[in-house]
Formats: sequence, structure tokens, C-alpha cells
Amino acid sequence: MDHDRLAVKIQALQARGKKVVFTNGCFDILHVGHVRYLRGARALGDALVLAVNSDESVQRLKGKERPLLPLEDRLGILGAFEMVDFVTAFEDDTVTPLLLKLKPNIHAKGTDYTPDSIPEKDTVASYGGSVAVVGDPKDHASKNLIKEIVEKYGPISSKQTH
Repeated sequence: MDHDRLAVKIQALQARGKKVVFTNGCFDILHVGHVRYLRGARALGDALVLAVNSDESVQRLKGKERPLLPLEDRLGILGAFEMVDFVTAFEDDTVTPLLLKLKPNIHAKGTDYTPDSIPEKDTVASYGGSVAVVGDPKDHASKNLIKEIVEKYGPISSKQTH
């Protein structure tokens, strides 16, 4: 979704007293930890905005073999989840510029963070928002799942999955 249109939708929700929760990630391999994380984030408010790193951003952050699924597939799958109200992509390696544009009430991150370690906490506080940590405390990290797959089956390539 276009970020300007999304900002207007968020402002309209907030004007009606609704609490908007925002979260983001690469989501290049989906697992039960993501579902629990998104459910936890949605439970914090009235609407959930999910921002997904572009393919280029994932490659810069995770390596040239990633993402395993192209952006269009990731957006389609995540957008079908009932707990996700809005899904959008972003090109930057950090979500800070998008947070400043959208100004959600809450920025949620997974249990690999603490409230003090969320990189965008000062940005969110600058416009009056808050941060929260949600999700399954079990270790469902994508990097660990990919490592297990590689150890068991050998190297994988995103080209093999498309």
C-alpha cells in the first residue's frame, strides 16, 4: 500500500480514538513464531500495520541468498492473515522513516528485543508513541530455522523457491 494513503487511513483511525499498532520485519520464511508475534501485536490495539522489507533490503541485511520468498509472495501471504489490517513494503534498511510518516500509537517488536533495545524507541517517543515487545518467547528465529534446513539438506537458494 502507498505510504501516503496508509498515513491518511491511520490518521482517520486515530481521529476516531482507535489505537494503531505497527510492526515490521523481513518475513522471508514464515513460521508459527510469526503468527504468535502478529497475534500479540494485534491484541495491543484496534488495527495492525505490518511493514515488510523489500527484496533488496532483505539482501542487504541478510545476504544475497535471501529472501527465500519474493516480496509479492510475502505480502500476499501476510496480508491474508486475519490479524493484519494493513500490509506495506519498505525499501530502507530501517523502518524509522516509515514510522515518522505513519506515527502509529504502538511500535511492536518480537521477543528477541527488550523495550530498551528496540532501535526505534526514541523515534517513536518523539511523536508520542510507545513500544512493546510481543510474541512467543520460544526460539523460532528464522535464522535458526534456515541454519537447520541448510545443515540437513544443504545450501538453499532463493532462485530454487521461485
